[in-house]
Amino acid sequence: MPTFGARSLSRLETCHPDIREVFKEVIKHRDCTILEGIRTVEMQEHYVATGRSTTMNSKHLPQADGLSHAVDAGKYPVDWEDGKAFALFAGYVLGTAEQMREQGRITHMLRSGVDWDDDGNVKEHRLYDGPHFEVIP
Repeated sequence: MPTFGARSLSRLETCHPDIREVFKEVIKHRDCTILEGIRTVEMQEHYVATGRSTTMNSKHLPQADGLSHAVDAGKYPVDWEDGKAFALFAGYVLGTAEQMREQGRITHMLRSGVDWDDDGNVKEHRLYDGPHFEVIP
């Protein structure tokens, strides 16, 4: 069974409890890595300035509870050129989250940067953010 390394665990601990719970379940079945949890305002400003992000309204920034309500994650090892792998991984993560919510194990559903409105049409979005997942309020 795969397990998270220390760096992934540290990043995951900066995230909303529902994100933590979903990825603790995902790692039991799919080898994955947590690329990023919480970001500072300075990091987000740098990402916007360099085009890595398009907004200063990122859920990676500390929210009212002091935690990130977003996480960047991917199957391990990460292949940045394999968009299909990110899409398949996103489907697995969202399916896991849906099942956990139905079981009452988490409160919020997650959304993926592969399909922002979860309608199954990934080609309609101008922003494709394969590793991104966030809590839906």
